[in-house]
Amino acid sequence: MISIVIPVYMGKDSLVELYQRLRDTIENKLAEDFEILFVNDQCPQNSWELISKIAQSDNRVKGINLSRNFGQHYAISAGLESCKGEWVVVMDCDLQDQPEEIVKLFEKTKENYQIIFAKREARKDTFFKRISSKVFYSLFGYLTETKQDSSIANFGIYHRKAIDAVVNMKDQIRYFPAMIQWVGFSKTSIMVEHSERKHGETSYSWNKLIKLALNTIISFSDKPLRLTIKLGLVISLISSLLGIYTLIRYIAGSIEVVGYTSLILSIWFLCGLIIMILGMLGLYLGKAFEKVKDRPIFIVKDTINI
Repeated sequence: MISIVIPVYMGKDSLVELYQRLRDTIENKLAEDFEILFVNDQCPQNSWELISKIAQSDNRVKGINLSRNFGQHYAISAGLESCKGEWVVVMDCDLQDQPEEIVKLFEKTKENYQIIFAKREARKDTFFKRISSKVFYSLFGYLTETKQDSSIANFGIYHRKAIDAVVNMKDQIRYFPAMIQWVGFSKTSIMVEHSERKHGETSYSWNKLIKLALNTIISFSDKPLRLTIKLGLVISLISSLLGIYTLIRYIAGSIEVVGYTSLILSIWFLCGLIIMILGMLGLYLGKAFEKVKDRPIFIVKDTINI
């Protein structure tokens, strides 16, 4: 059995075509036993009504309606918890991930890989999205000390063992590409064709991207804290050298009046550094507080065919 998990937000205009192409591709080229799970992340376009109509016409289509907008990766988590397939495909709803490419992904599973990522050969995104994605993945890879590729996103096919491992992760902050990388198993990637967005625009603004980056980095790495220690050591070393240099000048009698400007600049610089470090510690404590509260990562309002 093959499961296809699709988070839905701002994609109402593409859902019917997406369903038809998925059905035709899987029925004709892969298997008759499959399920399509649309997870409505409280899309303001009232996508749930359309998902319900599709599900009523085909019981292989299943719908999950979240109680509010939790975010793309939380919607993916909701779909993963409900899917039943031995192989699970995760893809977006905007038709930039082409259903026909699933055939390539499935063929690769015969080589005993448990995780097969779809590597976008030529991204058909806007300039803003390509640049922001490269910046995010470069920063994320550096701070988490992992290898990241901006041409790989959610789209891919994953074995049930890998999906169960992701579902069992108790992280309050969900970021599917990082989680599926972390669980291990044998993995590879293959090139797929990427389509242009036919309807609407991306829902990720700079503010959302920055928030996603901060949450993900804090959730998956403590390197920012270790970097502040290194920064503190470097500043201490420089301060010690400057202190020795100033003492030598004082003994030599070349200093008559202590510089007011250097004193003020030092105070402002060190105060700013201390505030920044305290703010970073506060972020980590805040995320620990969220974890301690142990709230559910999503809440399901309605389901259909589940």
